[in-house]
Amino acid sequence: MAANQTSLNIVDARFPLPGHDFEQQATSDIVETKDFDYSKRSQWLRAAVLGANDGLVSIGSLMMGVGAVKQDVKAMILTGCAGLVAGASSMAIGEFVSVQSQLDIELAQIKRNKQRRDSEEVPEDEEGEKANLPSPTQASAASAIAFALGASVPVLAASFIAQYKLRLGVVVGAVTLALMAFGWLGAVLGKAPTVKSSLRVLIGGWFAMAITFGLTKLIGSTGL
Repeated sequence: MAANQTSLNIVDARFPLPGHDFEQQATSDIVETKDFDYSKRSQWLRAAVLGANDGLVSIGSLMMGVGAVKQDVKAMILTGCAGLVAGASSMAIGEFVSVQSQLDIELAQIKRNKQRRDSEEVPEDEEGEKANLPSPTQASAASAIAFALGASVPVLAASFIAQYKLRLGVVVGAVTLALMAFGWLGAVLGKAPTVKSSLRVLIGGWFAMAITFGLTKLIGSTGL
């Protein structure tokens, strides 16, 4: 009996059961999922959400401002398209310069840390530090693409409406839905409160469009 038990133990040691490996793999996958650092998404997520919201709010407000003094649909569309191109280019360049400056600062800090470790004979972890460095190209592309997508919403919404007041209402409605969607998406990707994030983005967009429309209407009524 003891011999049989010993042989079974030897077989188990040489040929581990597949279930054991599966359980270990599943456990490691769960640990990796739980240990995922959502802050690593912050670089491109911040640029994308900022770009989309900026495109929606700025181009929507710009078109509302033009619509406050001109009822011509062509003027609104041309204004929106010009703002889309200019805004996307500006966001891309600004984001690249900003993130590149941040990258230069962090690379300089890594170099100083390396010199200090060499003098103190401390083990190096330079690869780990460089793995967390920001990417100017990634942030720039995300910002420009997101801005263009956001800006295209009010432009497309106004393109198919000929009636003046209805066109303004459709632009406001389209921007409202898009702001809620982008606010919700950013909150989900960043694991933040969805309702609070969506409302914050929505109220800010409404406020910007209302101010632009009101002030432009006031300036236009003075005959300047």
